[in-house]
Amino acid sequence: MELEIHTSIADIPKADWTAWLGDDYPFLSWDFLRVLEETNCTTPASGWQPFHLVLKEGDSVIAAAPCFLKDHSYGEYVFDWAWADAWQRAGLRYYPKLVTAAPLTPATGPRLYLNLSAPHALDGLLEAVEQLCRDKEISGWHTLFTEAALAETLSARGLHQRMTTQFHWFNKDYSTFDDFLATFSSRKRKNLRKERARVLEQGLTLETKTGAAITDADWRFFHHCYQMTYAKRSGHSGYLTGEFFQSVGPALGDALVMVTASHEGKPVAAALYFRSQDTLFGRYWGCLEEFEFLHFEACYYRGIEYCIEQGIARFDPGAQGEHKIQRGFEPVLTQSSHWVAETGFNPALADFCERECEHVRAYRDDARSLLPFKAAD
Repeated sequence: MELEIHTSIADIPKADWTAWLGDDYPFLSWDFLRVLEETNCTTPASGWQPFHLVLKEGDSVIAAAPCFLKDHSYGEYVFDWAWADAWQRAGLRYYPKLVTAAPLTPATGPRLYLNLSAPHALDGLLEAVEQLCRDKEISGWHTLFTEAALAETLSARGLHQRMTTQFHWFNKDYSTFDDFLATFSSRKRKNLRKERARVLEQGLTLETKTGAAITDADWRFFHHCYQMTYAKRSGHSGYLTGEFFQSVGPALGDALVMVTASHEGKPVAAALYFRSQDTLFGRYWGCLEEFEFLHFEACYYRGIEYCIEQGIARFDPGAQGEHKIQRGFEPVLTQSSHWVAETGFNPALADFCERECEHVRAYRDDARSLLPFKAAD
């Protein structure tokens, strides 16, 4: 077997990549990764060096992994700063590390291609990755927001498993937003309706656009909102460039959905979604003026309405946010898998991950008790 390393998605034919990983999940599609590279969002300078792995046996590709060589832990949403600190205190280097993930995107989806005609593909890939890390002094391999079946398989192979909780909405064959609200207890239903009414009382209007209907002016405005939000929250600019937002629309077409809010005819806020066949992903938001409940309307309620109208089964609005629970978003587990080359840390990591998973499961169960639905639902 031979392991190929590709430091640009452009080195891999689009048809091959799509055959391996598909193009329905937008965040690891060939076009999305190309736009990230071409607009300087995933580069060695940004700390997201493309490092895609392709495992061949003879002339056949038996496995592939979208990977990035990281010299920091920003933009991953599975926090391992304490691990990096432990390595440093032990006189070891935690960076660079190898990460298989959708860049800057905490959304579960496919992570590996494994050729079904080669039952040894996963074991071959694991062996090749371990050897690669030892040869190049990479501290380990981290597969983030992994689909549950793959995470369990990797755990059975000895990788450390971590969990976090997100809050997702599920479409239970609703015909309208009111059908969804009918599942709420009376008090919770009234609260949500008051929030939506308050948005209209402030003189706000919202418009939803998809694909080619999103204009260059919309994208320029959205990038301005996005940067303003990062500046307010963290004091630095966002990870994604203006060129990225101008390019991603034409590249992904109808996989993009934008909600724009206006006040007295002037745009004041926007939310950006991505979609697959069965999932809507709420990703980015920004505003120039603060309005009561506008964030909930643009980022949650309009997304729910879009899913109902389009028959989309699930709405993943992004990481964190306990305020989503009372709005009908259910707690779900997300998973990641971790292998480290320094075996001396394994007992401590195994203990930490086991205790963390136990805590996350308990938190998920507690969060379920706070959902706004009627007891019968």
